[in-house]
Amino acid sequence: MRIDRETRLCISLSARPGQFGVRFHNFLYAELGLNFIYKAFSTHDLPGAITGIRALGIRGCGVSMPFKEASIPLVDSIDASTRAIGALNTIVNDDGHLRAYNTDYLAVRQLLEPIPRDTRFALRGSGGMAKAVAAALCNEGFRSGTIIARNPATGRALAEAYGFGWAAEIDHRPALLINATPVGMAGGAEAGELAFSPEAIEDARLVFDVVAVPLETPLLRAARARGKQVIGGGEVLLRQGVEQFVLYTGVRPDDDLLRRAGEHALQP
Repeated sequence: MRIDRETRLCISLSARPGQFGVRFHNFLYAELGLNFIYKAFSTHDLPGAITGIRALGIRGCGVSMPFKEASIPLVDSIDASTRAIGALNTIVNDDGHLRAYNTDYLAVRQLLEPIPRDTRFALRGSGGMAKAVAAALCNEGFRSGTIIARNPATGRALAEAYGFGWAAEIDHRPALLINATPVGMAGGAEAGELAFSPEAIEDARLVFDVVAVPLETPLLRAARARGKQVIGGGEVLLRQGVEQFVLYTGVRPDDDLLRRAGEHALQP
């Protein structure tokens, strides 16, 4: 990979920068011969960081927690995917104009497509990722479901925004369980915990965990052990990463290249 004065820079901003974006994007740049480079950053000065994207001509920026909502007032325009949920995860810089997108939302919609729309679900969480999932469920035509959130203010607000029910704890046995909280995330306070009870997992047909680190969360392990169909956070990462790559470069890699990029990016 060459680096010269024409090299275009893409970055990510996160409280806890990971390796996925760095590995995924740089692998694709190298394979496709694109004069780009990708670097992960953290920041204690979000307005300064966003100003820097504009001032330095940084082409694109992936945005992770806790900056997804706080970044919105700092950009110039928002795409429908961002407007749908009030949170962004991608900024594209077109000659100083910063436009926001949410490729998490786009990825979740793609993953929900094969699931029958009359499936009853329970979605645990009320933060930024839960908003993306709730919006995707609503816009894909799912109508029977409950937001599970301990915080009544945020839980009720999310449920009311999309026409779903709310409960502090799961009180039924839905066919689809979705975790959009940090429960089960490596390095977190609840890394070894299950987002749903063993009984709820037993009664479910499909379990979807958006947590991507580790790829095999306690929830996914428990679901697999019971013979359930599962969708993991690694699939969300890959699909949202593809959409970011297309927004930054205008190039959509073929399926074989994306498979190899994903294997490279998700290796331990």
